[in-house]
Amino acid sequence: MISPANRLQTVEEYYFSKKLREVAVLKANGKPIINLGIGSPDLAPPQQVINAINDSMSHPDAHKYQSYQGLMELREAIAKFYKVQYEVSLSPLTEVLPLMGSKEGIMHISMAFLNKGDEVLIPNPGYPTYASVTKLVEAVPKFYDLSWKNNWLPDIEALRKTDLSKVKLMWVSYPHMPTGARATHKLFNDLIAFGKQHDILIVNDNPYSFVLNPSPKSILKYPGAKEVCLELNSLSKTFNMAGWRVGMVLGNSKYIETILKVKSNMDSGMFYGIQKGAIEALKCSDFWFASLNSVYQQRRELVWELASALNCTFDRDAVGMFVWAKLPLFEKSEEFIDKLLKERNIFVAPGTIFGSQGEGYIRFSLCADEDAIRECITRIK
Repeated sequence: MISPANRLQTVEEYYFSKKLREVAVLKANGKPIINLGIGSPDLAPPQQVINAINDSMSHPDAHKYQSYQGLMELREAIAKFYKVQYEVSLSPLTEVLPLMGSKEGIMHISMAFLNKGDEVLIPNPGYPTYASVTKLVEAVPKFYDLSWKNNWLPDIEALRKTDLSKVKLMWVSYPHMPTGARATHKLFNDLIAFGKQHDILIVNDNPYSFVLNPSPKSILKYPGAKEVCLELNSLSKTFNMAGWRVGMVLGNSKYIETILKVKSNMDSGMFYGIQKGAIEALKCSDFWFASLNSVYQQRRELVWELASALNCTFDRDAVGMFVWAKLPLFEKSEEFIDKLLKERNIFVAPGTIFGSQGEGYIRFSLCADEDAIRECITRIK
């Protein structure tokens, strides 16, 4: 047998990839599993998006390779969306790069800027892919702890006291996944100053802005941001288009050019029809966000009831499509969720998959209908 690359010794298969196989086996064996573990929107995309994709199929270019930079019409729609929703001015020619989901952007950015041995600041807790991709490109994860005592925000002054000489890149994600914490104006200004002072590229991963969040923010709005910051965004959660893989990276033209060198060697362009659908999504009025959040608000209130029934505590001011809940004292995250799965046929995510600071927490997804959540409450009570 040909041995795998050494880099694979540093990473494991994605948690949900493994765990959902276990859940699938239980369901196949007749277990009535309710999945509150993953953030895969169950609601439909806007109807105009579906119509646009259907209509695109007869276009003479629909089956062809597409531009590595995406349709100009799509880049213009992204730039307009950022202007209207975030008050950020972007050039569709040079400062916008569509992606096949923002997750691929994490790899593209890492490959574009990191050399072997470079260090990367990664939030703990945070999205596991940041650390996995860092290891895959043979850079070194350097975790910074977040805690409820500091509202799940990084302690910039504490970071300044550490050895930053090898740090090239810093991942942040606000609204924060998994906790739902929101960035303050001060945090974004401090991050920009921190990046400038230490020559660190700050990347804000921002896919949850419009889910139960009354004040969407982009780090790119703040003075000096484009000098040291990039932002990732996605249509997956905002427009229920997760499986269609539409994301974007935004920022300084030089950074975008660098990322394009990687991306253009990795794919052959996004499917034409999906781009046309994305254009229509980005044109949606505020009524779309209001109707989406009306559903999530009702679900969240039920999840709060479920969490309370499990003797968990949570922050009612958190945003996004998850509820991050603190377990009763002395409970361990993975033991708790395995017991819940075995005894109540309910799957939720253990906080530990997001880092050691997630021990003692669990994460509920709002991507299940009200009847399913009510059934969970009934099983617990």
